[in-house]
Amino acid sequence: MTGPVDTDYLDSLYASGPDPWRLGNSFYESRKRELLLACLPARRYRAGYEPGCATGELTVALAGRCESLLASDYHAEAVRIAAGRTASSTNVEVRRSLLPDDWPVARRFDLIVLSELGYYFAPDAWTKLCSHVAGSAAGSLTVVACHWRHDFPERRQPTRQLHDQLGTALGLSPSIQVLEGDFLIDVWTTDQLSPAQREGRR
Repeated sequence: MTGPVDTDYLDSLYASGPDPWRLGNSFYESRKRELLLACLPARRYRAGYEPGCATGELTVALAGRCESLLASDYHAEAVRIAAGRTASSTNVEVRRSLLPDDWPVARRFDLIVLSELGYYFAPDAWTKLCSHVAGSAAGSLTVVACHWRHDFPERRQPTRQLHDQLGTALGLSPSIQVLEGDFLIDVWTTDQLSPAQREGRR
């Protein structure tokens, strides 16, 4: 494997069909999305970014939580499907990009969601991406990372290492963590108010 991301592997996945991870019809995937969304500590965000959006299943849900949402993916077919799925959402922009070099450095976000993409990056590319994430804060920033925990041949780094490196770049410890046998969700936020505190309940 060469390059920042194993694009040959991703190309081979999409060659097998438009939804290689069965994001649209898997109970496992839909449940995981619901858990991820439930972990977001705020009801609404001004500007969100979802790199590695695949076919846009999570993008549709995030669009309802963000005033504006940028979603991106490397694969042209994934971008086409995601753009079609969100065409009626005027607050969503879907673009094709190869990270980390195509990170939108001129834009600022208060929500960044990194779901099931980190292990495809070479270690130095992931380091660069983590640095971009940390430098993208629009005042407050919430970062969510969700990754499969099991090994597979194309994995370049273990999930725990990916999340630890991201937390180090942010200079934060996770405020929310969901650890299951199959996946790990970590949430880091610079805004330490809990959902209860946001509503004046304590």
